Amino acid sequence: MRLYEEVLIIKPDATEEDAAGVIELLSKTVTDQEGKIEKVDDWGRRKLAYRVAKFDEGHYVVVTFSAKAETVREVERRLRVSDLVIKFMTVRLDEKLKWVEKRKKKREERAKRKPPVPALLPAIPGAAAPGAPAVGAPAMPAAPAGPAPGKPAASDAVPAADEAIPAAAETIPAAPVAAEVKES
Repeated sequence: MRLYEEVLIIKPDATEEDAAGVIELLSKTVTDQEGKIEKVDDWGRRKLAYRVAKFDEGHYVVVTFSAKAETVREVERRLRVSDLVIKFMTVRLDEKLKWVEKRKKKREERAKRKPPVPALLPAIPGAAAPGAPAVGAPAMPAAPAGPAPGKPAASDAVPAADEAIPAAAETIPAAPVAAEVKES
């Protein structure tokens, strides 16, 4: 048997006895066909999100039950025929539970394949990890990334226009100008 949830909206002008009669009808239909009522949750009178059959309010009832598919068809048929029910909706819950279990199983398998994460905390309580500052020690400021403001870095120095860079000119081989043509 599968697990279902039935949400009913009963007319707001129906008495409490009428609402109890609809719930009893649903319960009797389920139990007569070898189903089991898990939970009946009476939410009472609430405002509808939009007008349904000229009603702005409705009496909400949520029933959770386990039954066969034929039972659900019979319950829906009886609710459709009932004049007191404005709207109803049946949701199969075990499909969602099945999906959640499947995702949980995949997540556990993925966790088994991952290598264990090395411990970042020291093994001895109170001892500092290697490379970490001691507890309570002031933090050292990081070394500046560039030169101080207003001073150019040594590598940024630009040579004057009349200075030549002799090392660069001597190390670059000259490209062949033109191949000499031998006359025969």
